[in-house]
Amino acid sequence: MGKARSGRAVVVAALLAGGLVGCETPPAPAAAPGATGRAPRVEAQACPEGGVRIVEGQGDAAMGLRVGRLELVNCAAAPYRLEGFPEVRVLDADARQAEVSVVHGSAGITTGVTGMDQPPQPVVLMPGEAASFPLLWRNTVTDGTTVDGRYVEVVPRPGAPALRLKLVEPLDLGTTGKLGIGPWQGARTAP
Repeated sequence: MGKARSGRAVVVAALLAGGLVGCETPPAPAAAPGATGRAPRVEAQACPEGGVRIVEGQGDAAMGLRVGRLELVNCAAAPYRLEGFPEVRVLDADARQAEVSVVHGSAGITTGVTGMDQPPQPVVLMPGEAASFPLLWRNTVTDGTTVDGRYVEVVPRPGAPALRLKLVEPLDLGTTGKLGIGPWQGARTAP
């Protein structure tokens, strides 16, 4: 009887262990590619001086023409007003300023319709909202030194502190050394 009881205990333990293994929650599905219409998820962290944080948005690349987006999230308790264009500096892997000409709009980069050449409009971010601005460049390589921007510094508005961001997807400017930026665009709720 002792052997039968211990044998049943082993079977019950094995069944419970097997059942528990099968009860794990499956992982969440991967996000679908493409823009979601929301600001990227930002890890919980202290709000930087100035009350806003910069995050990398979605990008795309085709035949040497690259587009990206940087997003500004209002993490403060007060509204944050933007107008015009941010000030942008491209930094290399050592966080030194790269030789890059930052221009407003798409002139000299593409003749296609990009939406980057629209006149700036005022944008007011309420707490928790995000605004963005587009980036446009060509990865053209001819003779010379290539530019590979690994960081950006963004001054959202005159007098605001510069925000530094290490990029997940570098700005591979090739030898063009030219980056087009658009004006601040629309406020929307950040996740």
